[in-house]
Amino acid sequence: MNFSVQFIDTIFRFSPMWTSLILQSLTTGAEAAETVSDIVQSDTIQRVDVSILDLLLEGGLWIMTPLAVMSIIAIYVFVERTLAIRKAERVTPDFMDKLRDYIGQGSFESARNLCQKSDTPMARMLDKGISRIGKDLKDISVSIENIGKLEIYNLEKNLSSLATVAGAAPMVGFLGTVIGMVNVFLDMEQAGTVRVEDISSGTKQAMITTIVGLIVGIIAYMAYNNLVSKVSKVVHNMEATSIEFIDILEEPAA
Repeated sequence: MNFSVQFIDTIFRFSPMWTSLILQSLTTGAEAAETVSDIVQSDTIQRVDVSILDLLLEGGLWIMTPLAVMSIIAIYVFVERTLAIRKAERVTPDFMDKLRDYIGQGSFESARNLCQKSDTPMARMLDKGISRIGKDLKDISVSIENIGKLEIYNLEKNLSSLATVAGAAPMVGFLGTVIGMVNVFLDMEQAGTVRVEDISSGTKQAMITTIVGLIVGIIAYMAYNNLVSKVSKVVHNMEATSIEFIDILEEPAA
């Protein structure tokens, strides 16, 4: 019983002290919150509008100029090869039917005129085969295959340049990153202290060149794969057409 009385007495004795501490902490927290609120309200947040051109120039002309040239090369190659491949795929649906009729009738000159009017890799390949009619089928097949290789080479023209851009652009961007970080350390060494304004220029250069290099490289890589798939489709059609042409030549002998 005495223990319970003493415990209750101790609680009431120290409760004013704890109450005082709690009130003091709450008051301090409220004052700190009011101070932060006053600082936030007193400071004016300024937006800095920077144009894309000015931001790109922060990367440095020695790095951004090669990246700009690479991007122009990538765009030119992609557009030019896309148009060339689209032209190579432009074949009328009844082309092979007409060719079969002309060859079956022995009108080889009409068959060659049809191929020349079409003016596609497949048509030029078949025109070479028609000009060899009368010789052994193996010789005709070899002549078609040789022309096909030349046409494939023409279709793949400049694709290596696009692949080079896809691989080189990120490396050029990383080179700008290294140069930017070197500039950061040089500025820190010259200033003797580490301040944001001392390292901001080199850091921006490092980040901008990396971003631009990766963007150019990714776009060029996607464009390269897209063109390769289109060329593969044309090559497949050429192979199928050459096989069909040989079958047409074998029909009269059957």
